Amino acid sequence: MTESSALSAVVVALMKGIVDRESDPVVWQSLTSFQARVRDYVAVIGLELVLDDVEGFAYLRQRPAAEGTPEVPRLVPRRQLGYQVSLMLVLLRKRMAEFDATSGDSRLILSKNDIVEMMRLFFPEAANQVKFHDRINAGINHIVDMGFLRRLHGADDGFEVRRIVKAFVDAQWLSDFEARLAAYRGHAASEQAANQPAPSEQAPE
Repeated sequence: MTESSALSAVVVALMKGIVDRESDPVVWQSLTSFQARVRDYVAVIGLELVLDDVEGFAYLRQRPAAEGTPEVPRLVPRRQLGYQVSLMLVLLRKRMAEFDATSGDSRLILSKNDIVEMMRLFFPEAANQVKFHDRINAGINHIVDMGFLRRLHGADDGFEVRRIVKAFVDAQWLSDFEARLAAYRGHAASEQAANQPAPSEQAPE
């Protein structure tokens, strides 16, 4: 592969999403070799390269406009995350922090049931279980599409939590973690109250 085609492959991979060292070793090697040129190239279109060599991932994000200059039209869309996906990301990030503090392994692997049990606390106890599992599946699929979870080959219910979640759910998120969980618990409680039958509908004692 020529130098030009290797550089093109790196930029195209970054435009498509997250590049990580483990799953894209050839692209990663080219990225580290051409890092300065990649930064210069994407800066022209209003993007900046975020590369974490310790954790082994890289992605592009919108570069903030300098004061007094107009913003370049956005190439990287802002993601509007609902309650369920936001909660799942926070819980995955917390699990990653606990894993890093207690394990010598580099890969955090969770089953679908692990994720279900993490989420269960924040949903009404009386919620319809089929609907609950459908919502969890939808959240997992969304987070897989975003690149924070990776399905394990040959294991339908196994997932690797990708380390880029540490960049997305950053230290500020973690410092606000208890406040966020309190809000999520309040959301679950209000949803449970809303699902309770009205007094006239309740069965007599």
